[in-house]
Amino acid sequence: MDFGSTFTKAALVDVGTGELLASADHRTTIDTDVLDGWDACLAQLVAVDPRAAGAEVLACSSAGGGLRIAVVGNEALVTAEAGRRVALSSGGRVVHVASGRLTRAGLHELRAARPDVVLLVGGTDGGNAEVLLACATTLARARWRKPVVVAGNVDAQPEVAALLEASGTPHVLADNVVPQIGVLAPEPARAAIREMFLRHVIGGKHLSRRADPSTGTGAFLRMVRGATPDVVLTAVELLAGGLDGERPGAGDVVVVDVGGATTDVHSVIELDPEDAGLAREVVATVPVSRTVEGDLGMRWSAVHTVEEGLAAGLVEDADRMRAAAGVRRADPAFLPGSEAERHDDEAIATAAVGVALRRHAGRSQVAYSSAGRVVERSGKDLREVDLLVGSGGVLRNNPDEVAERVLGSVTGEDVPGGWQLPRAPRTLVDHDYVLAAAGLLAPTHPEAAHALLARLRGATA
Repeated sequence: MDFGSTFTKAALVDVGTGELLASADHRTTIDTDVLDGWDACLAQLVAVDPRAAGAEVLACSSAGGGLRIAVVGNEALVTAEAGRRVALSSGGRVVHVASGRLTRAGLHELRAARPDVVLLVGGTDGGNAEVLLACATTLARARWRKPVVVAGNVDAQPEVAALLEASGTPHVLADNVVPQIGVLAPEPARAAIREMFLRHVIGGKHLSRRADPSTGTGAFLRMVRGATPDVVLTAVELLAGGLDGERPGAGDVVVVDVGGATTDVHSVIELDPEDAGLAREVVATVPVSRTVEGDLGMRWSAVHTVEEGLAAGLVEDADRMRAAAGVRRADPAFLPGSEAERHDDEAIATAAVGVALRRHAGRSQVAYSSAGRVVERSGKDLREVDLLVGSGGVLRNNPDEVAERVLGSVTGEDVPGGWQLPRAPRTLVDHDYVLAAAGLLAPTHPEAAHALLARLRGATA
């Protein structure tokens, strides 16, 4: 089950074989009870296969706005940026990034961002702890009530924990995201954010009032295993790496998911050893990453998507496309009914995919210095990506040639502007929306998850 911001999707999977037996969807019923949508999906599944009625339920959720994360770090270019990247890979939308000591104005800005979780980072292990402790002190004095994940200097963490404990601030400690210069360690913080999402955020959004008859606890909370983007990224890791030598993966993979409000890009690539670690000025790339473009989408964000597409040279006929975007922003439930309207949807999708992938990837540019002509690279190099997967309604619900054109627009040997985009990947669309299902199955049923993804890419499980 995936309780999405707009639609709730369900898949019935045979955990013995990884076969997709049935799928269903229904609008997400935030206006009543989020489990009303689950009831509708379950009825559809049972109509196809009665075994669905007694099947184990695993769910992820981005309903009610998903997971909102704020990052507070020492300085903007290293620990705060490291925290931002870790937060994105944890399945959240980063709504605020602060660096340095939290002033009264800074605390006001943090509150205004309305984060569900604060990721507090700063300092290498055994290094400077002043800013980390100062930020913790400010949060404690403000009696901050949202959960805090502390993933900074481990030597200072006991003192940070004592401050937050005394103020009643819910918190959890995780290993430092930047334990030493040149190292970025995201996994412990990702796990801690996931724990806080399940423990505090899912119940705190009050999306369902139903209790589980067997436990008396919230039925929705019992279903959910994580935030949808975090679960999807788990699936992308499995899709890329496989399980073992006998059950391989696809190699370097990029997934781009075009939604109504955001366009998400997930990537898993094998890094060049020279690109590993932290650069002098910014955080260097990591093999597994995710970006969320909150200003790029098919409906709520259509106007800004078109403007970005025009600026990037990805969209033509400015007057027409601005008018089309305005219609879609005014009516997010809009469905194209004519060939012209479908053409406009494709153009907006092309802009969303193109701009989102450029932001996720880096650039390769020629520069001149005293050493002569050199090639400077920034960001994540996606040129050798083996597989590019498209997701989202605009790609799933249209003929294959639409997805081929949209995804093909961001690939090739000679992408202008020096963008390090995939040169010759195989492209496909997640028509059955199995990435979320595979990500949910991966921890407990890895063979089934791998088989499901193998079928997605047309390989033998």
